[in-house]
Amino acid sequence: MRHENRPSSPRSRLTRRGRLALFLGTVLGLGAALLIPLFPGKEPPEKPRQLLIPEGWRAPQVYAAIDRELKLPAGSAKAAAATAALPLPAEAKGNPEGYLFPATYPVTSRSTPASLLTYMVETANRSLATKAVADGGKAHGMTPYQTATLASIIEAEAETRGDMGKVARVVHNRLAKSMPLQMDSTINYALNRSTVDTKLSETKIDSPFNTYERQGLPPTPIDSPGLQAMAAAVAPTPGDWLFFVTVKQGDTRFSATYEEHKRHVAEFNRIRAASRTT
Repeated sequence: MRHENRPSSPRSRLTRRGRLALFLGTVLGLGAALLIPLFPGKEPPEKPRQLLIPEGWRAPQVYAAIDRELKLPAGSAKAAAATAALPLPAEAKGNPEGYLFPATYPVTSRSTPASLLTYMVETANRSLATKAVADGGKAHGMTPYQTATLASIIEAEAETRGDMGKVARVVHNRLAKSMPLQMDSTINYALNRSTVDTKLSETKIDSPFNTYERQGLPPTPIDSPGLQAMAAAVAPTPGDWLFFVTVKQGDTRFSATYEEHKRHVAEFNRIRAASRTT
């Protein structure tokens, strides 16, 4: 919201020889270590590397991380996303933004961009299908895709985990009053940037992600939300807030009236001006 005027591991299968070795070891009372010589020349299983996808990353950031991890030319993962038949909802129209779930993923020599992207989307689908998130979304009349979209705004806007429920409440309250969301995060997405400064002229851009000019949620998620943001989206903190501004790091002020909000914005501006002169 603009500062200036924010109104399980797989089970191992034993081969026949493996069963025999295990049986003989049991009968003879031998330890498991004695089973190793029965598999001469067998290589130990590959130890997976780890690919971390943080909360709030956009799809291009995820694609780039996959390309780096797999040592592929830039653009490989993005191209795979268009042809991998990812298990996305129809509403997504093939765009995986918001469904590349933030988590740590195992990577081996057999991993491909398509397999990693599919894993991420499947993880997002499972998260959105958890009882709390799914039931909460239905209670608010939201589809899982709308839940992911709202959660992505919360992920981008909330300064702290504790603020997520309050940011969610502001969005719900504004939607209920048919007020535009006026979120800087959606402007940033439209302009492919991340900043806390949004100029008045930028709130006039012609974009479906301009939530100053257009009412309702943006057409797609704007980043990869985590489970906490999803939970906040469907279970917002009770309150009558319509505005918020992060006055300083770790200090976000929520207001029910524009007059109160203006006082908080004025404090933000004073603190910002002071920091520029020091």
